[in-house]
Amino acid sequence: MVDLFLNRVLVENNWDQDELNTEREIIGILENRIVLLFFASSECKKCQEFVPLLNDFFKRLKDPAYIEYPKLLALIFVSMDRSEELQERLLKEMHKKVLFLAFEDPYRKELQAMFKVKEVPTAVVLRPDGSVLSPNAVQDICRFGSECFSNWQESAELVERSFMLNEEFDNLNLRSATEPVRRLKYKTEEDKRKKKWWNLWGKDKDTYKKEDEKDEAWGDERKEGNKGPWRRR
Repeated sequence: MVDLFLNRVLVENNWDQDELNTEREIIGILENRIVLLFFASSECKKCQEFVPLLNDFFKRLKDPAYIEYPKLLALIFVSMDRSEELQERLLKEMHKKVLFLAFEDPYRKELQAMFKVKEVPTAVVLRPDGSVLSPNAVQDICRFGSECFSNWQESAELVERSFMLNEEFDNLNLRSATEPVRRLKYKTEEDKRKKKWWNLWGKDKDTYKKEDEKDEAWGDERKEGNKGPWRRR
């Protein structure tokens, strides 16, 4: 997925319209994420009707006001408008965290051809590896809203590190990527301690056994001695 936009310029739909053009910035915002490519035009009535639904969908998955842990999702608007003014008109209606390609960027047409976009609105869902998960998820978003993201996430086998609620951390031993190594290390050390303890216990056991044998031998000697005549004082 990241390769699709390397050496490209993505613009944030905020007040300053900040540009993301370095490899580090592109990787940071797209890596290990499901990407939604939204092809639309401000002159399309269906697009105008769909944008509020898309905004609600996106807010419920990314906006801290709606969700504690933002989902691994990126939304990129690819304009099909005839002018930059028309593109800006639709951008004003979209969420501020949406990314988009500048109107003068010819890559917009390349993406349209690449994903065989024939109509608008079209929402192409891409897995983190860049493969197509859904050629057009507009109907799914209209019907199921943000709930359809769970199906995408499962299909893409996308694992989130922040999927647990805060209260779940109270009674949970936190784990890290090195846990299997540490567990093996601790297990090995524990086995060594157990082995050492067992050897000591086994050694003591042999010692007790030898002492018991001595006691039994001494007892037998006493019994044999009792059979003889009593000594006179």
